[in-house]
Amino acid sequence: MSFRIRAAQMDDLQHLYEMAKLTGGGFTNLPADKDSLTAKLERSANAYDRADDEHGNDLFVMVLENVETGVVRGTSQLFTMVGQSWPFYSYRLSNLSQTSKELDRTFTAQMLSLVTDLEGSSEVGGLFLHPGERAGGLGMLLARSRYLFIKEHRSRFGDRLFAELRGVIDEAGGSPFWDGLAGRFFGMNFQEADYFNAIHGNQFIADLMPKHPIYTAMLSETARAAIGIPHPNGRAAMRMLENENFSYDGYVDIFDGGPTMIAKTDDVTSIRNSRKSTITAISERGTKSIVSRGRLHDFQATYALVHQDGDGVTIDQEGADILGLSVGDQVRHIPR
Repeated sequence: MSFRIRAAQMDDLQHLYEMAKLTGGGFTNLPADKDSLTAKLERSANAYDRADDEHGNDLFVMVLENVETGVVRGTSQLFTMVGQSWPFYSYRLSNLSQTSKELDRTFTAQMLSLVTDLEGSSEVGGLFLHPGERAGGLGMLLARSRYLFIKEHRSRFGDRLFAELRGVIDEAGGSPFWDGLAGRFFGMNFQEADYFNAIHGNQFIADLMPKHPIYTAMLSETARAAIGIPHPNGRAAMRMLENENFSYDGYVDIFDGGPTMIAKTDDVTSIRNSRKSTITAISERGTKSIVSRGRLHDFQATYALVHQDGDGVTIDQEGADILGLSVGDQVRHIPR
């Protein structure tokens, strides 16, 4: 089967809704709510329609489509500037050392502080692959094609890029981190708060969350153990981000304590190393690569065999057919 990445359309709503019901909670960017998903698709359509290339508050939704059946089997999102519609909150881990001369001892306490440090940055998020397609490198195609899109539209994105990884969720769908910290102030469980945030935004966090630092020693052992730890299903995503030059710098999600991975946009491996070339021939030799073509609504990406041919490249017939390419067209590409 062949797959391609393309811009999401309103006709994809039902596919996205069905996938959202499979996420298992803690996936704010893909709520199982048709009104919210419709609003996302409308906002995304406006972003794709905007002709100027200024850095603004855009959302781009992409989908992974089975070319043979037309069925959508995955999705991902790009937020060009967070913290504009409402504050973007994170917890930041820090240490406070204090010395007692009388005891001749130094104590170091770890604290969580509510911050908005990441406002104005761009975010890669909302990546979900249907459980039936988690093979063949489709997750990597979903993830890395976003960086080719960013490179193609670089001025629309900030100089800092981050990704929030889902944190530890227990078998009942609860969050040890939420139960040990925020849940004590909100009178709702994790699933209720997560759903409310996905639908209405997180202004309620600003309204009710204590603003003073939280000493982690005062949290339960299970809550402390979840800080900065990704959900088991997100460990592969964390490794992919690390391979793209993202790193964990002590920022964690305010709901489930999952790690936030941060990189300088121009230092992201796929952004820095991608090349734009002209197709010189159709050929079945080459290295398996992620190849993209077009801008905005016309952006598409897939796997193809690519071979450097002087200043240009050759591409295999299947890849050319999926993207509608011919000799003389330009593509952006990066080895898998």
